[in-house]
Amino acid sequence: MSANADRRRSDAATRVIGASPDTIYQAFANAASLMQWLPPLGMSGQALEYDFREGGRYRIELRYDEKMSTESGKTTDRTDITNGRFLELLPDRRITQSVEFESSDPAFADEMTMTWSFDTAPEGTRVTVTADNVPNGISKADHDAGLRSSLENLAAFVERR
Repeated sequence: MSANADRRRSDAATRVIGASPDTIYQAFANAASLMQWLPPLGMSGQALEYDFREGGRYRIELRYDEKMSTESGKTTDRTDITNGRFLELLPDRRITQSVEFESSDPAFADEMTMTWSFDTAPEGTRVTVTADNVPNGISKADHDAGLRSSLENLAAFVERR
């Protein structure tokens, strides 16, 4: 058991998006779509591996933009690389995935679980992202801002379609 196993912090963000649950689910279905909206403000990304099926694995690299000079990556000075698996894929309802950072810093160790839930709302779909077992090295304020930013990007991506 790691030193971080006793913490169980969860972070979450919600946004109503003017699109159907199916349209939102499809934004996850391929790496090219995902990389257009997932990276939070000040970051860009690429999927190094992406097997979108239950049990499928992925590896994603997010890079801090040059102007984000005060940021420090978890994997290198300017990057965060995550490895994970798709634990549950319920079209139009929910995506659950594991997330582990590639980092030599024990503050980013352990597996985090992220769940993206899609609930029909009068204005479209209420999307809630919940991160459970968040590593201690990720500040709550930074994580909350990143989750909100990804949801804003997702809304812009699917609402312009």
